[in-house]
Amino acid sequence: MALRLLASLPVTTTLITKHSKAPNLHNSTVPRAPRVVSAVANVSDQKVVSRRSANYHPSIWQYDYIQSLKSNYQEESFNEQATRLVGEVGMMLEEAVEPLEKLELIDTLQRLGLSYHFQNETKGVLEGIWSDRGEFSWKKNNLYATALEFRLLRQHGYKATQEAFSGFQDEMGNFNASLCEDCKGLLSLYEASYLSVEEEGILDTARDFAAEQLEQHLGQNKLDEHLRLLVEHALQLPLHWRVSRLEARWFIDLYEKREERNPMLLELAKLDFNIVQAVHQDDLKYASKWWTDTGLGEKLSFVRDRLMESFLWAIGYMSDPQFGKFRRNLTKVTALITTIDDVYDVYGTLDELELFTQAVDRWDINAMELLPQYMKICFLTLFNSVNEMGYDNLKEHGYHTIPFLKKAWADLCKLYLLEAKWFDSGYIPSFKEYINHAWISITGPLVLSHACTSTLNLATKDWLEVWKEHSNMIYCSSLILRLADDMGTSVYELDRGDVPKAIECYMHETGSSEAEAREYIKKLIDATWKKMNGEYLSMAHSTSSPTLVQIAFNLARIALCFYEYGDGHGVADQETRDRVILLFVSSIP
Repeated sequence: MALRLLASLPVTTTLITKHSKAPNLHNSTVPRAPRVVSAVANVSDQKVVSRRSANYHPSIWQYDYIQSLKSNYQEESFNEQATRLVGEVGMMLEEAVEPLEKLELIDTLQRLGLSYHFQNETKGVLEGIWSDRGEFSWKKNNLYATALEFRLLRQHGYKATQEAFSGFQDEMGNFNASLCEDCKGLLSLYEASYLSVEEEGILDTARDFAAEQLEQHLGQNKLDEHLRLLVEHALQLPLHWRVSRLEARWFIDLYEKREERNPMLLELAKLDFNIVQAVHQDDLKYASKWWTDTGLGEKLSFVRDRLMESFLWAIGYMSDPQFGKFRRNLTKVTALITTIDDVYDVYGTLDELELFTQAVDRWDINAMELLPQYMKICFLTLFNSVNEMGYDNLKEHGYHTIPFLKKAWADLCKLYLLEAKWFDSGYIPSFKEYINHAWISITGPLVLSHACTSTLNLATKDWLEVWKEHSNMIYCSSLILRLADDMGTSVYELDRGDVPKAIECYMHETGSSEAEAREYIKKLIDATWKKMNGEYLSMAHSTSSPTLVQIAFNLARIALCFYEYGDGHGVADQETRDRVILLFVSSIP
């Protein structure tokens, strides 16, 4: 059913677990949270307005603390040491003889967060293996090797076929019982299955079989410590769905405890992590100063002050050190999204929201004169920030992006306004109607619009052509963001009063329980991943903008990360805090 729904939903190119039980929504209207009476944001407003309150906790990351972060790894001596090690590891990759040895080294480099140093070498190795794929002797009857090759080839855009695993099945299509004791091979098969596309029955069977057997191995408690941790990690969330920077931080610690570790790889991984962390700290300090200078967190006390968390989103999109300007811009974008979302969801009246939407649509500084004081601050910050990004693009690359970006913001605000009207009237849309709007209102297309203009030089290609080329990828990535968000925040948002989300719309339409609705959403997320994998394979070696494709995948990954344990953006003092400390505060000894 999830697959059928996904196929039926239109791809619009316009802008172009642990929760309490949800309330019964099998009625025609939504119960709304009581409004609290408070003074409007500025004394110049002449009346008292009844407004909602979300009661968000204040930021746990103060400006002075962020500015105090520092690292010794900015010194040139560390860069020189890293450059030397990169050269030595590159020679190691070049001198590897056996295909499996090469693949294992590429996989380890990826998991240690070092792959960006060896893109050309990796491409050369995989191109050679792809060209010689008719040679089976090195992987014959080896489930681990077959699955590792399949996963890495697909990850890098090669159309490896699921028939690679047919030799491990019996005549009925079941995987051979002899594989049940091969835990390492089963883990490799399980991870490979998440690179599947639509209608790949062998890989669907492989995932179910591998997961069942891996669970049994854990239950028997016979695995060595290293393999046990890898299995637990994979069953919690597959590697293909994980944020690479967080995965690197976790895997470095695990790799250090491995008996057959390579000391040179470990040394480079630690050194590189700390050097890149120093770059990220500089990006973070810049973004923190920008946020403080806007005054939004101070002047608009009702909004979530989530600058640090916004930066974590940006790291999820692209952590490689050379993309500093991209991270700074996307941190601004995410902080502005959070602020404007709270204006529409929590504080603004419908009349005020109509005016704000019109002002953004006109993109005219004179339009802000009709706005209340708190909205003037918000609009002017948005206007200035987006125009500054557009100015930088024009100055540095010679192309004009402001019309493209302002349309993205206007389309978002129009959908925010629609959802505010749904809430005000108590309207519950059908699941399909909700998704048709919500995959855009979750801001995935807006984020990817800014990703386009921050990473691509399209002097010879029209922006709308790029958007059309990647429209299905953008849709899939944004849909996963929406569904992950709804799975994590639904209870919190209903408690404070908000438009029904995916879970509630599905419950209302089908009469399902919350547990059934959540299971359906999980299946839809999985189906969307398969569709996105297929889109990638269809364009991997022909796309004009591989960086945009990478960011689209990473958008889905960081979404799953933020909402894995609930609302990791709004309630940011739990798992999100721990991740921030790992990535931005504590270096690796």
